[in-house]
Amino acid sequence: MDTVEETDEGTGGNPMDSMDPEMASHPQPVFKAMREVPVMALEGMGVLLSRKAEIDEALRHPEIFSSNMDAVDLKNKRPMIPLQIDPPEQKKFRKLLDPLFAPRKMVAMEEAVAVLANNLIDQFIERGEVDFAKEFSVPFPSQVFLTLLGLPLDELDRFLTMKDGIIRPDHVTGSKYGSKKATAYQQEIADSVYDYFDMVLDQREIERKDDLLSHFLDAEVEGNKLTRNDILDICFLFLIAGLDTVTATLDCMFSFLAQHPEHRQQVVDDPAIIPSTIEELLRWETPVMGVARVSVADTELNGCPIKKGDHVMIMLGSANTDEDEFPDADVVRFDREVNRHIAFGGGVHRCLGSHLARMELRVALREWHRRIPEYSVLDGHTLIYTPSIRSIEHFPMVFTAKEG
Repeated sequence: MDTVEETDEGTGGNPMDSMDPEMASHPQPVFKAMREVPVMALEGMGVLLSRKAEIDEALRHPEIFSSNMDAVDLKNKRPMIPLQIDPPEQKKFRKLLDPLFAPRKMVAMEEAVAVLANNLIDQFIERGEVDFAKEFSVPFPSQVFLTLLGLPLDELDRFLTMKDGIIRPDHVTGSKYGSKKATAYQQEIADSVYDYFDMVLDQREIERKDDLLSHFLDAEVEGNKLTRNDILDICFLFLIAGLDTVTATLDCMFSFLAQHPEHRQQVVDDPAIIPSTIEELLRWETPVMGVARVSVADTELNGCPIKKGDHVMIMLGSANTDEDEFPDADVVRFDREVNRHIAFGGGVHRCLGSHLARMELRVALREWHRRIPEYSVLDGHTLIYTPSIRSIEHFPMVFTAKEG
């Protein structure tokens, strides 16, 4: 699910929105330069945190650095649960939701998820070429999400429209983020998310199924059943978290492996390293480069004053390449034994679906390299990453499938 945090990929006032394609493709050098001023006040954009020490401090103190609705505006009607609710209320919902994504439950799903991955690969393996984004990284996590919620796979296009309309209304409308046109479209799509899930929940009220939506209708928090609005606010977050961040992570990981054949060969030769490969590529690539917070009190970090109401952009990607935390931060090592990356965020709002995301990534890397050990980006094509969340819209790949 992912996301990577519960998931706050909102963008209003986000300095990453205006980054050029080169930075989005190779952000690590820019992160390194940022860390020269680890707490930086940007006029009109709040405060930028780039060093792991200060970032850890901010993530550990939600009572000061809040992720409430002022931090991220995705045109949702109420706070997304549990991301935009701070402790102590937030803990009640995490107590309900965390067990649903526990490691053992994710392991139990792995076989079914592998079937989804292989069904997608079956559709293009004989061609020797594929648009990895269109034919794998976008549909794969979306199908897992639909399966979890007990929704038909033929609803995929509807969900992708909703996801893109909320996260990238500028891209869909061809107008600037925050413009009247983009904002109106984003609001229209956000409203449609509530309407859709309201309709499905009406159906589940009549007939329960073995899915999360039915579970939520019968679930209780401290002896009280979830309200309809509670469930809708959870579903709104799940839609964003379940579709976009795992897609971006697959794009980042496979683009790295496609362009670094020596690293790819390590995965092919020894699939046992896939879990550590995932952790290292999460660290190095950090698909969700930053998460937003808002200061709810006057404070300071590293001598820099932060005023109540200031937006605070926490650069996860910079923390993950901080030399103070990783002595060989610029080296990609799949045998890294200690890897305290924060690609899934940190503190009380650490990614609710991190175990699901890791399982999806593990299945994707295992099944893909079992069947397609050799692949590369189409000769002459330059991969273009989107800002903030580093997905790739067009990813032409050529490959040689394994015989037999």
